[in-house]
Amino acid sequence: MTPRRLFGLVRWYLRELTGEAAYGHYLDRHRRMHPGAPALPRREFERQRTDRGDNHPSARCC
Repeated sequence: MTPRRLFGLVRWYLRELTGEAAYGHYLDRHRRMHPGAPALPRREFERQRTDRGDNHPSARCC
């Protein structure tokens, strides 16, 4: 495995683990399910995501 490939895999893993990739997943799904409809801006998406986590804590330590 090349260092570049290894770096890409580590980067992908960390983005998935930290939730950084969530907005990209949201955009992909939104385009498939609601073609032509405007998507939420990233700031609004993150705000709703944070609020959802605060209102429905499931597997959090605190």
